[in-house]
Amino acid sequence: MPKLDRDGVNIHYEIHGRGPTLLLSHGYSSTCRMWDGQVAALKDRYQVIVWDMRGHGESDYPADQKLYSEALTVGDMKALLDHVGAQTAIVGGLSLGGYMSLAFIASHPERVRALMLFDTGPGFKKDEARAKWNETAQQRAARFDKEGLAALNSSDEVKLTRHRDASGLAGAARGMLAQQNDRVIQSLDKVAVPTLVLVGANDTNFLAATDYMAAKIKGSTKVVIPDAGHAANLHQPARFNQAVEAFLARLPAA
Repeated sequence: MPKLDRDGVNIHYEIHGRGPTLLLSHGYSSTCRMWDGQVAALKDRYQVIVWDMRGHGESDYPADQKLYSEALTVGDMKALLDHVGAQTAIVGGLSLGGYMSLAFIASHPERVRALMLFDTGPGFKKDEARAKWNETAQQRAARFDKEGLAALNSSDEVKLTRHRDASGLAGAARGMLAQQNDRVIQSLDKVAVPTLVLVGANDTNFLAATDYMAAKIKGSTKVVIPDAGHAANLHQPARFNQAVEAFLARLPAA
């Protein structure tokens, strides 16, 4: 299986199909396997890149905590696009993958042709809210340290995953799930590409964030998938794929 060497950290990735490039990023403690249904639906028209974030799945689990961060994750995404020779791409992700997609466009707007944000949030403006989020991230890391992979939750996107051990998930919780500032949420009104903001109707923790992003990102398209929770692509794959394909069909030619 191909790996991309990022200064000694090997990142697992897969390339499926041919056509305009689409980069999909998974949620925290999931892997690229959560996108199998979307790969099957899109690979006849798009070059779909899926990958495992550092600390997840088939990628490396660095022992050094400094090797887990938002900036390094954004760098991994850029390196993947560089590796396949894609000057621009449609960039999308679910949950942490959606947040990292926003972080990516904030850093590299010239590389993003369109944006797709699934069951995700843009972070926090208020320091207190961010501190509360980060406390939860630290608690998750501590549970992985103590319990190993037994600490994985049973959500549908996580059930599909396979991790070698829990050390990478602990590192990713501390360095990638935890947030350092309000840079991403403050960048929403600067997003100038077509954007799909999608959420499962039952994903109550992310309904308000979805409304906020849809209001802040000019000209965005908001979709609510009925009878779906946090992993909307797994709970209602046909409706999810229909919404994604309708959005992609409206994009200007590259």
